[in-house]
Amino acid sequence: MRLYLTALKPTDSVTDGFLPAARALGCDVTILTDRPDRHPDSVGCDVRDPRALIDAIAGLGRPDAVFTNSDHLQAETALAADYFGLPGKDWRACLAAKNKHLMRRRLAEAGVEQVRSVRLAPGEPVPDGLPYPLVVKPREGVASESVMLVERDLAGAVEAVRRERPGEAVVVEEYLEGPLRTLETLGDGAGTRVLGGFATTLGPLPHFVEERLDWAPELDGQEHVRRALEALGVGFGACHTEYVLTARGPRIIEVNYRVIGDHCDFLLGDILGVPLFEWILRAHLGERLPDPPATSRYGTAVSLVAGRSGTITSAPGFEERSRDGVTLWHRPVREVGEVIRRTHTNRDYLGVIRAVGPDRVRVDAAVDAYRAERPWVISA
Repeated sequence: MRLYLTALKPTDSVTDGFLPAARALGCDVTILTDRPDRHPDSVGCDVRDPRALIDAIAGLGRPDAVFTNSDHLQAETALAADYFGLPGKDWRACLAAKNKHLMRRRLAEAGVEQVRSVRLAPGEPVPDGLPYPLVVKPREGVASESVMLVERDLAGAVEAVRRERPGEAVVVEEYLEGPLRTLETLGDGAGTRVLGGFATTLGPLPHFVEERLDWAPELDGQEHVRRALEALGVGFGACHTEYVLTARGPRIIEVNYRVIGDHCDFLLGDILGVPLFEWILRAHLGERLPDPPATSRYGTAVSLVAGRSGTITSAPGFEERSRDGVTLWHRPVREVGEVIRRTHTNRDYLGVIRAVGPDRVRVDAAVDAYRAERPWVISA
């Protein structure tokens, strides 16, 4: 079986997740990327251009699957898969999920939910009279970059985002207050399965940095999210949806049409006890998937966030340990000697701890003990 995987920068999800999974499935993998110097044995290609992508694949040999885990390449990769008649996502759904303004329009038109939202093209004047509090974000942003809560001076906030993201459209939305949740789904063409969900803990406002995700098997708001995904045309493959349990009911924050990131993909597989990356690839290879098993395990992913700018002078490395029924992994994102310039985004992560065990009490104790024993140290 020949699998073409499109990628931009290297990620742990691809390097440690999808590539080993592809090998386990017996796939002959070709990585197509615009950064061949960063991916060993890859083929250079303008992967942001579906015409170039299709041409490259046609020249290399007919595929059995075309797949990406990149936020930025879903529509292009879906178009390529469709061209070759392969299982894949609907490119329209990929586009609507990625473009936050289109997502709001589609959900409103389908009668799923109404969230006040205004799209501002580059240079377009900021309208008066929008009720605070508001959230300003890039139309197609990721990782909480340039996202902020605004309680006054909307024009100043929009200008700040435009300086950081010149030439990009900006979205201004009402602030959705309430507990933040995720829903993780996986479809194979015959149906869409709910794998589970997490409760998300954010850092201090006005920024939206995800600091911790905890397994939340009760899945409050699941039916609303599933209606929203159906309205967007999202079903095939992996999807990570973020939503808020507001006083008016669940409201979608964003739909990330790929598997959950920041090592929660590994965590999800650990909690369920399934080869998650293989399951995702099997769907793109045209296979039907089993239902996810019931689980009594508990898991958490804790992002270690830099609290200041400075130089990393001490840090733990890659580690795995098991104690009292809990298995814990630490994955560094930065290295000793690196200079940190705090951005108030997910780019401030120093490392990620993930832990799985029989209950929250023991998992929390293991995480707290590890953080006390193995701290990250940043010096001015």
